Amino acid sequence: MKKPYTVGGLFSGVGGIEQGFINNDFKVLWSNDIDEPSSKTFKQNFDHQHILQDIHTLKGKDLNPIDVLVGGFPCQAFSIAGYRKGFDDNRGNLFFEILRLVKELKEKPKVLFLENVKNFYTHDHGNTFATVHKELEKNGYCVFHKVLNTSSITKVPQNRERTFIICFDEGAGAKLDPSQKMTQKFIQIFPPKEIKKTDSIRKYLEKKEVEDRFFYGEEKYMYKELKDTIKSKDTVYQWRRQYVRENKSNVCPTLTANMGTGGHNVPLIMNDDGRYRKLTPRECFNLQGFPKSYKLPNDIPVSQLYKQAGNSVTVRIIEVLAGLVKEAMDAK
Repeated sequence: MKKPYTVGGLFSGVGGIEQGFINNDFKVLWSNDIDEPSSKTFKQNFDHQHILQDIHTLKGKDLNPIDVLVGGFPCQAFSIAGYRKGFDDNRGNLFFEILRLVKELKEKPKVLFLENVKNFYTHDHGNTFATVHKELEKNGYCVFHKVLNTSSITKVPQNRERTFIICFDEGAGAKLDPSQKMTQKFIQIFPPKEIKKTDSIRKYLEKKEVEDRFFYGEEKYMYKELKDTIKSKDTVYQWRRQYVRENKSNVCPTLTANMGTGGHNVPLIMNDDGRYRKLTPRECFNLQGFPKSYKLPNDIPVSQLYKQAGNSVTVRIIEVLAGLVKEAMDAK
């Protein structure tokens, strides 16, 4: 039996990318992140090595070599919701830490799998992405990229557009060269086909009774607006500071890291009994495609769990893409 391809993870958060690769029989050897609450959630769900450490102090020579290096590198520097400073922000410069580790690892990864916000591709009139593309090619990688939406590629009903950058080691001066076997195969199968219809939102809601703290009663200042607007049990709504916004496409709006703070981005629904409530952290993890067996720690604040869900990737879309990566690697 063929040995599974191995994976190392950077900026792992709660392990969404790793989970998608594990679902395709890849073997994760190690993961890294600097965020302690996320690390706590991660360790409850995975048993491979997890390194809680600043990437700047991580040394490639100390890490086991891997076939695939994955990472959703921090997006705040490029996000529409952020200041869009890009490489002028220290978080933007973390891309170059990825390249440093690629060079320091005892063996060069065959594949790099990177994820960032939709705005990453157009940031600074495309100059940011052009720099990333150039640096990756300079290091011998053929670069594929695409903005993909969770609700277009998977049955998970969340509107979540992200930039995916998938690179294959094809040697010095690499270009999209059909003569290279991994590249040749990937050209044929990427991007993945779009689906016609997502699941119903209700499939991702908790079946058990939801705690009172997630409900909005008449004492809440926005209750009248909720009552006037929230009419359907199959639709997700959002409180937008002064009004309620209905998502007419029957999918959940993009889950964000600030769902647990301020309240203006918390997705809202009508409960089975007609009351109004926000999605629970478990439901947010469900809408990120995590399996039901995924554990959420009891001793982490709810606001942190919302943040972890919002910062994560959708596991199902990673699963689709990891399957394509595996096909291309098998072609080699």
